Amino acid sequence: MQRVASRIEWIGNSCRLLKATAAEFEKTQPFNGLTIGTGIHLEPKTVALLMTLKAGGARLVCTGNLNSTQPSTVEFLRSQGITVFATQTTDPVAHHESLQAVVAEKPDLLLDNGGDLLAIAAGAPYASLLGGTEETTSGRTRLLPIRAKLNMPILVINDSPIKQFAENRHAVGQSLFESYMRFTNRSTNGKRVTVFGYGACGKGTAACFRNAFSAVSVVDIDPVTALGAHLDGFSTPLRNEAIASADVLVTVTGFPAIITAADLPLIKDGAILMNGGHFPHEIDVAVFRQHPDVVRIDRYEADHIETLHLKDGRSFHVLGGGHMANLAGPRPLGNSVESMDLGFTLQARCLERVARREVGAESCLVPVPADIDAMVASAYLDLAR
Repeated sequence: MQRVASRIEWIGNSCRLLKATAAEFEKTQPFNGLTIGTGIHLEPKTVALLMTLKAGGARLVCTGNLNSTQPSTVEFLRSQGITVFATQTTDPVAHHESLQAVVAEKPDLLLDNGGDLLAIAAGAPYASLLGGTEETTSGRTRLLPIRAKLNMPILVINDSPIKQFAENRHAVGQSLFESYMRFTNRSTNGKRVTVFGYGACGKGTAACFRNAFSAVSVVDIDPVTALGAHLDGFSTPLRNEAIASADVLVTVTGFPAIITAADLPLIKDGAILMNGGHFPHEIDVAVFRQHPDVVRIDRYEADHIETLHLKDGRSFHVLGGGHMANLAGPRPLGNSVESMDLGFTLQARCLERVARREVGAESCLVPVPADIDAMVASAYLDLAR
């Protein structure tokens, strides 16, 4: 007998650590009677996390992030009785409305990605909010100035060493390289690639392009970090030189305005620009589109590529509208299953810790507790042996 199975099933069965955690949660029910509000990319790997939380007794109210919500994921979650407000949108206003709808449900816990939900909750606090988790460095940076307003336990997943090496260094680098190939179908051999940012994501991205026979340069504003890139064997030219020489420009910094309209005179004819950071503001695509030096834009709709033609005859290409490339464009796959299995198990365990009220307000925007890191690492190794 043959049965047609879905990608959601393939991913769910591949997330072995989350499956084991869900089986435990079915017995222990750490979220019984609690509502968890989530604002995170809605794609098949997220389903595995959300079903793990549901197994632990949680009621879930969910939305996604800009330009990464996959309709088949929304359909599946709704079929499981989960409330989902998200639509596939690149409109910040529509996205903000869905975030507000989640917070209006007054969840007991928030699982955030980029600080969106927690920023809204800080502006309109309610007594039942126990705390939650923040997935990204971008979100932590955004929330730190309002830490006093939050005054609740918020564990930052990205500050876990597991997240740094398993997901950021290995998986983000791998998925951004794969996304470049998926978007363009162009070679990397001999290409000059400039990577902006040499944090964990930048390290992985630079390494993957180098392993694919590209000549890789790194730009980082921190001289100590840039020195690390130099000692890792990457060239570290001055910023303008790094832009002007690049066939491919990749941003993975977590900060806005990395490549702007001021850089238009530097961009090499035929260069490809892609962003790997969480927010779609590292490359100033909206300003590029309206710039007087841009005389024509060709949109390859099926491939999510824009080619911008300049007055002087040069042209350059932007992938995925400047959105996070590994969850944009045709067949957006995101990071590898194994890396997200680890990262999402950290999420589940951290939310369990907050739900059990075993951390207090002193743990506002702090890293994952070391014992949770050790627990997750041991469990993964046990499954791998």
